[in-house]
Amino acid sequence: MKETYWFVFCKSDLLLIKDTNGQLCIPLSEESPTLVQPWQRIHEMPPMEGIPVKAYAIDSPITGNDDMVMCGLRKSFYLIPANHYLMAGKCQEILYWDQNTRYCGICGGRMQMNTNISKRCESCGKEIWPQLATAVICLIYRGDEVMMVRARNFRGDFYGLVAGFVETGETLEEAVEREIAEEVGLRVKNIRYYGSQPWPYPSGLMVGFYAEYDGGSVHLQHSELSSGGWFRYDNLPTLPEPLSIARKLIDHWLESGRKP
Repeated sequence: MKETYWFVFCKSDLLLIKDTNGQLCIPLSEESPTLVQPWQRIHEMPPMEGIPVKAYAIDSPITGNDDMVMCGLRKSFYLIPANHYLMAGKCQEILYWDQNTRYCGICGGRMQMNTNISKRCESCGKEIWPQLATAVICLIYRGDEVMMVRARNFRGDFYGLVAGFVETGETLEEAVEREIAEEVGLRVKNIRYYGSQPWPYPSGLMVGFYAEYDGGSVHLQHSELSSGGWFRYDNLPTLPEPLSIARKLIDHWLESGRKP
């Protein structure tokens, strides 16, 4: 057998092991780092660094082993290389999809793996693939100020940017305008694409934009937001974590002299 990267999850926690220097890393070995039962499905993932990648889920976290640590996927961003974190996210999404698509939505039959990223119903033949929930996120600026908001579901004291899911039948730019109008009551212009980011919490794609303020006064959607408002570039609140596209948008805005 070839050496393989093993991405092992217990729910949203990733298994990391200590290398010879005591650093945490993804298991790399010929054999799986834990006992795999016959009923456990091992997923073949795209190779990473020319090395095979496999992923599987375990029912209980590993405990009592000083060389193994269960780590939240978000926290792993700060502990393992960026490409390993991205692969971990992809593996987590496949495992989540597998867990939640055991039965056919048409006839109720059992879904069986057809390819590495598709399933087919053993009764009616319906095929399915992993689905992504697409969301937009936008940095709204007004001169030296940026609109920042705190969602009610945020953990911690940080502020973020206006964001929301794309609805059926609308473009990404229309989603930006709608979410901004709904959440903070503002109009914007000069909407410009920045970049996108896989967001495996659990199966999202975040698409980032910049937009210039074009009118209106702030009216928060209190069902979604607990607070928000305009902040000067030199007096910003606690910012989102570096792993997020929200932070990348803010950092780029600051580094570009507030002229994205």
